[in-house]
Amino acid sequence: MKENQPGLLRIIEDVAETDAPLAREETDDPTCRSRAETRIVEVFDAVPALEKTAWNGLITRIIRVHRSTLMRRAKDGMWDRREETSFYVCSAPVSAKKASEAVRSHWGVENRNHYVRDVSMLEAASRIRITPGIFARAPSFALNILRANGEQNIANALWRNALDLSRPMEYR
Repeated sequence: MKENQPGLLRIIEDVAETDAPLAREETDDPTCRSRAETRIVEVFDAVPALEKTAWNGLITRIIRVHRSTLMRRAKDGMWDRREETSFYVCSAPVSAKKASEAVRSHWGVENRNHYVRDVSMLEAASRIRITPGIFARAPSFALNILRANGEQNIANALWRNALDLSRPMEYR
């Protein structure tokens, strides 16, 4: 939930502040030596708050994710804390564990698709703005072929394929 729906966001924030959560899950994620994150996921019933709105019947759960992240500064070894709360809505009744998994897997899409397209395939640098057509589909097509052939490092695969044109012809 972002600020593009200010009325809905206000209702969601009010529910999360005043109602007791239906379910709650807390996880610790010590991903590496310079970062540690604690995540609290809470699920709330949205139906009573939304029954007299246009969202009635479309949203059944409100999900609040609070992240507390410690990041180690390389310069002096001290730790900085960052706090962040974000809201999500769901049309299905979900558990806190399922909601947590869905939020985490969303970032997998961002990291494995959008970031690769922007950085390795230079999609954001494209100057084609009017009816991009095939130029918008070609990176998706190439990325799908690379992933289907087991390539993990897309930048490296693109580089090796550019150096040896017989290599991409071996893909299935």
